[in-house]
Amino acid sequence: MASLNKILFTEDEPALAEIVRETLMMKGFEVVHVSTAKETIRQYQEWKPDILVLDVMLPDGNGFSVARQIRESDTYTPIIFLTSKSLPADVVTGFESGGNDYLKKPFSMEELVIRMKALLSQNRLVVKVEDERKVAINIGNYKFQYPEGVLSFADQQKTLTNREAEILQMLLLNKGQMLERNIILNTLWHNNDYFSGRSLDVFIAKLRKYLKDDAGVVIINIRGQGYKLIY
Repeated sequence: MASLNKILFTEDEPALAEIVRETLMMKGFEVVHVSTAKETIRQYQEWKPDILVLDVMLPDGNGFSVARQIRESDTYTPIIFLTSKSLPADVVTGFESGGNDYLKKPFSMEELVIRMKALLSQNRLVVKVEDERKVAINIGNYKFQYPEGVLSFADQQKTLTNREAEILQMLLLNKGQMLERNIILNTLWHNNDYFSGRSLDVFIAKLRKYLKDDAGVVIINIRGQGYKLIY
């Protein structure tokens, strides 16, 4: 018999916590529920869950700081944030602190379960690198032509270098998913040494500059792991 996925669920609203816990258990997950940041860290260290579902606002801290503490030693275990915050800056903070996904309250249990299963899947970081020629791909208010590398905003056009276009295409094809640094480096540079890594940092900075005219388009740096394009 296959072992159950272990869910560490942090939520300080008792009614919501009970609904979510019972529903996840009915769906076949093993669930430990806690209500504070301190208990989250303790249970994470003792229980070693497969995924964390973490409320942002907690009575003794916040989920972002908990995630940062976990990411100091663990860059693999998925983290989903639950929050009533909806500003783009809050979303960015969530991803930059090490979160893999972000679900705004109120949410449906079906959506939570789908997102959890996607993150728990062995194939959640599959990178699609096929050469898809499209006339124009929308990235927020931008349009991007690949492999031509033409990035358009309003009446302005910029032709990206081949490497810039390749990186943006990889991010685009994996929109909303973390794209590992090592995958980008090994795919495009064929190694992941220090100098290639620094070069990738420069290209990411350039792409952020090119996309700055639409505040809703963000390339998030997930510390120690990779990048995520959201819009």
